[in-house]
Amino acid sequence: MINPIIKRKIQRVLPYGIIWFIAGMVYTLLERGLLGSSGQYQSTGNPYNFSRSLMITPIASLLMGLLMGTLETIYLNRRLNQFTLGKKILYKSLIDLSVILVFIVITTLIANSLELGVSLLDEKVISFLTAFLGNYAFISVSLYMVLIIVITQFYMEVREHIGPSVLSNFLKGRYHRPIEEDRIFMFLDMRSSTLIAEQLGHLRYFDLLRQYYSDLSDAVIAHEGEVYQYVGDEMVLTWNLNKGLQNNNCLQCFYSMKKSLQQQGHFYQQKFGVVPGFKAGLHWGRVTTGEIGVLKKEIIFTGDVLNTTARIQSLCNGFKTDLLISGELKSKLNEEQDHPFHSLGIQQLRGREEPVQLFTVK
Repeated sequence: MINPIIKRKIQRVLPYGIIWFIAGMVYTLLERGLLGSSGQYQSTGNPYNFSRSLMITPIASLLMGLLMGTLETIYLNRRLNQFTLGKKILYKSLIDLSVILVFIVITTLIANSLELGVSLLDEKVISFLTAFLGNYAFISVSLYMVLIIVITQFYMEVREHIGPSVLSNFLKGRYHRPIEEDRIFMFLDMRSSTLIAEQLGHLRYFDLLRQYYSDLSDAVIAHEGEVYQYVGDEMVLTWNLNKGLQNNNCLQCFYSMKKSLQQQGHFYQQKFGVVPGFKAGLHWGRVTTGEIGVLKKEIIFTGDVLNTTARIQSLCNGFKTDLLISGELKSKLNEEQDHPFHSLGIQQLRGREEPVQLFTVK
C-alpha cells in the first residue's frame, strides 16, 4: 500500500505530466501540418524530422510537466499559499516559464545533435540553437508554453479549491444521478471558539483558523479522509465506509489531529496566546449523494446520519470528553489495546426518536 501522503503528492504531480504530454502531442501535430514533408524549419533552417519530433517532443513535454509538478508540490505550494489566486498563478507561471526555457534549450540541443549525428557542443548544433533563439519561432513557442502554463495552474488551483475528489467526481459524472452509499462522518468543532474570537478579534481569529485547518490537513490526508465542509470553526470529514474502517482510519485521524495541534502548541501560544483544541463526534450511515445547484453546483450528502453525527458531537461538553462514537460505528471498528472503548450508555438525541448508544475512548 502506498502511503496516503505520498499518494496525494503523486496525484498532484501527475496532472502536470498529463497536460504537458497532451500539449506536446498537439504541438507536434500542428508543426507537422504547417511544415508538411519539409526537411527543415523555413525560418531558421534547422533540420526537421517528424518521426523524431513525434518521439522527442511529447516525451520531453511529459518530463517537463512532471518536473514542474514536483517543484510545485514539494517547494512552491506552501511558500506561495498566502498570496491571492491571481498572484499565485502569476508567480508560479513566471517560475515555470523560467524552468521551461532552460528545458527548451537543452531539448533543442539534444534534438539537433541527434539529427545531425554530432556532439551537443558541435559548432553546427550551437549555431542552429542561436538561430532558433533569435527567431520569431522561439517567441511563438514561448507564447504557446505560457498558455499551457496558465491552463495548468488554473486547473490545479480550481482542483485545490473545490477538492481533488470533488473535481474528479464532477468530471466522471459519478454523482450526476443521485446514488446511495454508506459513509462515516466526523463533525469536528473547535473548543471555546467564541471566547477565542473575542480575545483575538475577527482578523487575528481568522488567521488562527487558517493555521488551525492547515495543521489538521496532514492527518486527514494520512488517514484518507475527505473534507466535506468548513462551517466557521467546524469541519466535517467523511470516508466511504470501507476506507474509514480500514486500519481504523476515522479513529486514527482523530488521534493524529490531536497530536498535530499538540506539536504546534508552542507556536500557537507565541503567536496567538492560546492553543486551540477540538471535540468530535463519529457516526456512520447511508446517505444519498448527488450534484445539486444551478448558480453554484455542489456534491452534497443527505440523510439522517449527518444530523445524528452533529447531535452526537454536541454532547461532548456534557460528557466532558473530546470524542464520542455511536454504538453502530463502534461495533464495526477494531478495539485498540492502547485506546479501549468506554460505554456512556444509551442516550436520547434531540430531534431523533430512536436513542443511540454512545462510546468514548480512554
